[in-house]
Amino acid sequence: MRAIDMHVHVPRQPGLPEMSIEPGLRRYFKVRSAPERGADLAAAYAGWDIVGVVFSVDAETTTGERPDTNDYVAGIVNDHPGRLVGFATVDPWKMEEAVEEVERAVTRLGLRGLKLHPVHQAFHPNDERFYPLYRKCVDLGVPVLIHSGFAAAGLGMPGGGGLKLKYGAPIPGIDDVAADFPGLTVVMAHPAWPWVEEQIAVALHKPNVYIDLSGWAPRFIPDALVRETNTRLQDKVLFGSDFPYLTPDRWLKGFEDLPIDDEVRAKVLVDNARRVLGL
Repeated sequence: MRAIDMHVHVPRQPGLPEMSIEPGLRRYFKVRSAPERGADLAAAYAGWDIVGVVFSVDAETTTGERPDTNDYVAGIVNDHPGRLVGFATVDPWKMEEAVEEVERAVTRLGLRGLKLHPVHQAFHPNDERFYPLYRKCVDLGVPVLIHSGFAAAGLGMPGGGGLKLKYGAPIPGIDDVAADFPGLTVVMAHPAWPWVEEQIAVALHKPNVYIDLSGWAPRFIPDALVRETNTRLQDKVLFGSDFPYLTPDRWLKGFEDLPIDDEVRAKVLVDNARRVLGL
């Protein structure tokens, strides 16, 4: 196994229309092609010899768009054992239904974590109305992957597509959650620009908080985060690509050029994710 990619988006579920944000994302990241089926996704990761953590995002309340189901994600994972790890997604605004869906997705479908996207889903992570979701994840012993920082979705659309970047700030949102649920493993997805120094502070301060480096080509990752990855955060940072928007082979090639010690590279690419996922 070459690496564990903590951030992989599944192809759109067959029979559902393309998400409204998708064309803009593909333009921004200059995506030329992407898998159209789960089997194609798994084959690509097999070719790269990488394990991928796959998921979708349910933002039905704020967008009105039907989400990919957790059953669909679990089906892709189950069809390709050992190659993919699945995370559930729920719309936090569905309240008790969302909590019940997390339990079903983990206990019945075998998914290994929860993905939340505060910018797409328009919620503050530290809003206590959503705390039952975190309590359920603690009870189930699964991590939560939470988007942080800037969101490319909506870029250039009128009003940014209605998406509000304030929901991506690590402080107070994610910091409060990590403090209130010390038994919950939280992964902040992406370098959280323009709040990278806040993100570093949260990961340093809270033993239960990690960072994935997805969504940024390594040469653009802020210097402060590269420096901390090589030193104080070497046990807290995880590789992620944001596939299909960035491919893991392209990301890994760029990672070779960063000033990271060899023993730290192994932690970022495999060891830290293995610990977070309980593999």
